[in-house]
Amino acid sequence: MATVNIRRDVADPFYRYKMERLQSKIEGKGNGIKTVVANLPSVAQSLARPPSYVIKFFGFELGAQTNTNPKDDRWIINGAHQADKLQESLDTFINKFVLCKDCKNPETEFVVKDGRILLDCKACGQRTAVDLRHKLSGFILKNEPKGGKKAKKEKMSRRDRAKLEAQENGSVNGTDRSPHESNSDKDVEEEDDGEIAAGSDDEFTKQIQEDAKTIDATNGATKEEKWAVDTSAEAVAARAKELPTDLKRSLAFDEEDDGGEENGFSVYDQLGTWIDTQAKEKGGIGKVDDVDIYKKTAELGIESKHKTLTVLAQIIFDENIVAQIPKRAGMLKKMIGDSEKHQKAFLGGIERFVGSGNKDLISKVPTILMTLYQEDVITEEVTKPWGTKASKKYVDIATSRKVRQAAEPFLKWLEEAESDEEESDDE
Repeated sequence: MATVNIRRDVADPFYRYKMERLQSKIEGKGNGIKTVVANLPSVAQSLARPPSYVIKFFGFELGAQTNTNPKDDRWIINGAHQADKLQESLDTFINKFVLCKDCKNPETEFVVKDGRILLDCKACGQRTAVDLRHKLSGFILKNEPKGGKKAKKEKMSRRDRAKLEAQENGSVNGTDRSPHESNSDKDVEEEDDGEIAAGSDDEFTKQIQEDAKTIDATNGATKEEKWAVDTSAEAVAARAKELPTDLKRSLAFDEEDDGGEENGFSVYDQLGTWIDTQAKEKGGIGKVDDVDIYKKTAELGIESKHKTLTVLAQIIFDENIVAQIPKRAGMLKKMIGDSEKHQKAFLGGIERFVGSGNKDLISKVPTILMTLYQEDVITEEVTKPWGTKASKKYVDIATSRKVRQAAEPFLKWLEEAESDEEESDDE
């Protein structure tokens, strides 16, 4: 299912708040014509609002009758309404009844108090008021979610709701189920037959050194002078000004080592934006050279940071990731080294890459992991523990669970390969 940013005015592909694009179907004819919104519950859940509020808003905006409590989960609007028109109405709903009026973040929940509807923002902590003049406000006041487990879940923040659902499914903080316990028994299929040539980090290092010598010969500068990063306030501000505002990144990282910000741009934002700009100028991400990428990380002083691997995992690949991994392996191995922390950060970036904007690639997770493993980018010691437990560190818990469940064929292969080695040693 295609996803879009909850705030569609934000073009950033790494914007963390996503929802499914509305799917509608026009049925009937004449006076009985109607529009069924097939995925309304899923969209409403992404907005942390009851589906009845969304369908009622459509009714008010379009001047049509709606059903706000369907027993068959068919959410209907009388009349014929195209999906793009409904999507525009949904944008209005989000702006009026979801986004915090202060920080424009969708991480809000309703608080009804003294006849007012407040948006309690979990991101900035502010409470802002909803316009009571809109007809939907009256509907909300009359149909405030009542008690009960389902209603309680609807009113939770996304983070708390995801945690509750994970606990109910026994996949997180529990022991009765793990991603390895699905119904999938198939071995890994078409894993490139193990014949992919490993990338050479030595060759990559040689490229960097030769490139640096060329720079030295041309500019008469020593390596130390060329690779040093000017960290003065003026230099950082100048670099930030060169970056187009509409390309600012909001990548997902852990909370440690934020890299600092200058004029609203962290060094990781700058790296992501620079690579994106290079890809557009050169006609595709595959044409951005690894040496240039590494030099940029060195310029920013983050070539040894684990979070850099999280950024790179999200932006140096596209839908052809399986074929691109061997070409990037030399750079990745050099930057990861022997660090488990760097491997985990890279796997987190891969999880976000396939889970947040490229969900068609989730089915290819086993092949992606196999290729990374064959290229010595990731190791068995890090990957096996990674696959045993879903995490909300880089994506929402439901998406994390899907990625790890998709990884099961590869993880099973690792276990069987280890068993075969042990049997061979015994013999």
